[in-house]
Amino acid sequence: MRKTKNNIAYANMHGSAEYASIHGKVLFEQLKKGVLVTAEIHGLPAENNKCSDRIFGFHVHEGGRCGDDKENPFADAKGHYNPRGCNHPFHAGDLPPLFGNDGYAYLSVFTNRFNVDEIVGRTVIIHEMPDDFKTQPGGDSGARIACGVIVR
Repeated sequence: MRKTKNNIAYANMHGSAEYASIHGKVLFEQLKKGVLVTAEIHGLPAENNKCSDRIFGFHVHEGGRCGDDKENPFADAKGHYNPRGCNHPFHAGDLPPLFGNDGYAYLSVFTNRFNVDEIVGRTVIIHEMPDDFKTQPGGDSGARIACGVIVR
């Protein structure tokens, strides 16, 4: 499939006030059978112990704004993108976790749970803890530490 502006969207990620060093980009590329999601994130919290580096929840959320509420960062992002009313972890916006590597994470995953047109104007959230893939409704992945609005 030829790459055009219409089949690519992205989110520029930024951290909350407490995690201001987080920045990066999430790219969404519409392919014939689904969407290739590629994330490159810098400035994530890191551990000094190589056997316990951090893992972070990673989701597309319903809301169209990140917001700036210091007591509840990124509350305007609302809940996980879930147009079909599925249980967690089968929300359309549920994605694999980001594995931290000394504060850096790179992820590339293919999904057919949404198309690029459906998610433009929504948000991407990074959570402070990994998603447990069972707790309802959001996987018990903790505070929202970074956000970005999906645009073309």
